[in-house]
Amino acid sequence: MIRKYLKFYGAVQGVGFRYRAEHAANMAGATGWVRNDPDGGVSMEIQGTEEQIDWVILMIEKGTYIEIQRISAKTIPLAEKEYGFRTRSY
Repeated sequence: MIRKYLKFYGAVQGVGFRYRAEHAANMAGATGWVRNDPDGGVSMEIQGTEEQIDWVILMIEKGTYIEIQRISAKTIPLAEKEYGFRTRSY
């Protein structure tokens, strides 16, 4: 089990990114959150196996209008007793 902080850049706001992320993460059984950032990017903390996280990213990239140009990622400490995946406000 790992937890990652991911920052997505590109055409990622106003294109259904957060909805897709939340749906994919819940389908994969991953936990965490996703939010739009004031700089036009999207931040996400996601916890699960490497395979679950990779699958969620692949499902997001399949979005019709979503165009991820770059992703920055870092591993962060696990969140204990976290349930589900949700969209957060900034």
